[in-house]
Amino acid sequence: MGAKEFAGVFPYLVSPVDSDGKVKEAVLKSLVDHLIKKGVHGLTPLGSTGEFAYLTWPQRQRVVEVVVEAAGGRVPVVAGVAHTSIPEAVRQAKEMEKIGVDGILAIMDTYFPVPPDGVAAYFRGIAEAVSRPVVLYTNPTFSATNLSPEVIEALAATPNIRYLKDASANTGNLLTLMNRLEGKMKIFSASAHIPLAVMMFGGVGWMAGPSCVVPAESVKLYELARERRWEEAIIAQKRLWGINWVFQKYALAPCIKACLELQGFPVGAPIPPLQPLKGQALKEIEEVLKSLGALKV
Repeated sequence: MGAKEFAGVFPYLVSPVDSDGKVKEAVLKSLVDHLIKKGVHGLTPLGSTGEFAYLTWPQRQRVVEVVVEAAGGRVPVVAGVAHTSIPEAVRQAKEMEKIGVDGILAIMDTYFPVPPDGVAAYFRGIAEAVSRPVVLYTNPTFSATNLSPEVIEALAATPNIRYLKDASANTGNLLTLMNRLEGKMKIFSASAHIPLAVMMFGGVGWMAGPSCVVPAESVKLYELARERRWEEAIIAQKRLWGINWVFQKYALAPCIKACLELQGFPVGAPIPPLQPLKGQALKEIEEVLKSLGALKV
């Protein structure tokens, strides 16, 4: 079976978990089906919006099993793998491949500082343990990992490390990476960037939490960019930026979970110690959703 090419809109899925720690499978399946029907090009469970750092391994495993089953091969599923150690990250990646994911989103947790050689060894270890394409995830806001341009370029020599999802919020740095990686690695935007700008530079799409809430609008923006209808795309991007803005203003998973609850998906509260949004924050989010016509499921 040949590897699927990844491009387009890949929502970072939330992880619906009830107060007893059980994955809310029916809700997750409903969300997956809804997003696919709205035209998304792939699904990414266990990204930042998926609260991977707060889930046990059995919870992570079940979330991915449910997503793969619900997707049913209609779109590729790229599952997050994260740990502080190489052996455990490798074990997780192998288990995800057994579940049937189409790709691995490789995330490095850190506690002690890790030198560049160690960082490269971590991501290379994951990639060499599986046959699926690997997406490197760099997010300096939440990780101390030094995934420098030099390390990324070195990792591009590993055959199945084929994509980079950059959440640095530094579009100039991203353009530097694109220049260095041209032909070696494809780039996905994050919500921290302006997705249209990344597409104009040559990106292939975006992996981001807000696409869970505005999937059809996100797909439309992607299509306008692919068709190089820049004036229409700029109007669409300006309109959509409000949801990216509140996503950055408030905690990631609590914000998207609050949005989905307002839209009728009972995904539940964020995983403690994360706290649900309330009061003025909830009102602000509701106003943004109303302005986008995004309160109709």
